[in-house]
Amino acid sequence: MQNSTLSSPLALSLTFGPISDFNYVYGAISLLGFLMIIFSNLIIISTIYLNQSLHEPMYVFISALCTNGLYGSSSFFPSLITNLFSKTQIISYAACITQIFCIHSYVTCEMAMMMAMAYDRYMCICNPLRYAIMMNLTKAVKIIIGVWLYSFISIALHTMLTVRLPLCDNVILKIYCDNWSVVRLSCIDTTINNIYGLFLTVKIFGVIPLLVILSYVKIVFCAKSKGNLSKAMQTCSPQLISFAIFVTDCLFEITLYRLGPTQVPYGLRVAMSLQCLVVSPFVNPLLYGIKMQAIKVKIVQSYEEKISPKTN
Repeated sequence: MQNSTLSSPLALSLTFGPISDFNYVYGAISLLGFLMIIFSNLIIISTIYLNQSLHEPMYVFISALCTNGLYGSSSFFPSLITNLFSKTQIISYAACITQIFCIHSYVTCEMAMMMAMAYDRYMCICNPLRYAIMMNLTKAVKIIIGVWLYSFISIALHTMLTVRLPLCDNVILKIYCDNWSVVRLSCIDTTINNIYGLFLTVKIFGVIPLLVILSYVKIVFCAKSKGNLSKAMQTCSPQLISFAIFVTDCLFEITLYRLGPTQVPYGLRVAMSLQCLVVSPFVNPLLYGIKMQAIKVKIVQSYEEKISPKTN
C-alpha cells in the first residue's frame, strides 16, 4: 500500500485479472444477461400491474421484489459492461461510492422484502380469518415503502462512514465497488466502520433469516394441521427457493471477506462476488413465472392475445 494519502481520488482501478483477456466475449455475455434480466423482470411487473385480479398483497410483494432486482442489476451491469468494452478498467470515485450505496441497499431491501413476504404468507395461511384485516393492498404498499426507506437510510449511514475515510491506495480487488473493498484502502483506523458493518451484517443475515425460517416453520405446522400442506408449499416454494438462493450467495460473499480476497482463487472470487447480483434477479422472475399459477396463467393469456389474429 502506498504511503501517500489519496483523500479524494478521481478514479479507482478495478481488478479484472484474466477476464480482461476475453473482455469483448464477456462483455457481450454480460449485455445479453442484463437484457434478459430486464425483460424477465418487466414481464412479471407489468403482468401484475396490468391485471386487476393480481392486485393482492402477495403479488404486489413479488412485483416489488422484481423491481428491486432491476435496481440491483442496474447498479452493477452498466459499469461492468462499460469496463469490459474498455481498454482500462476504472471507475470514478463518485461512481464507486454510488455503486456501493446501490448494491448494499439492494441486498438489504431484498432480505427485508423476503421477510415481509414470509410474514404475509404466515398471516394468510395461519390466520385466514384475520388476513383481510391485517394485510390488504394499502398495508402491503406501506410495508414496501417502509422496507425501501429502512434499506436506504441504513445504507446511507454506512456509505457516509466510508466517504469520510482518506485512502492510501486506489486498487479495488474486485470487478465492482463494495463497501469493504473501499474501507480496506483507508489510511486511518476503521473501527467505527467495522462495528457498524458487523451490526448490519448480524441484523440482515442473522435476525432476518431467523425470522423468515421461523415464519415458514409455523406455516408448515399450520398447514399440516389444516390438511392443506401441499397447497401451502406450492404457494410458498418460490419464496423459499428464492430466499435460499439469495442467502447462500450472500453468505459466500461474507465468507470471502473473512478469508481475504487474496486467499481465494481469482475465478472463484469473481463467481462468489457475482452470485447475489446476477443469480437472484435472473432466477426470481423464472421462479414466480413458472411456480405461481395465477401469474403464469396471465402471462400465457397475454401472449395468446398478442399472437391471435384479429377478427372483425
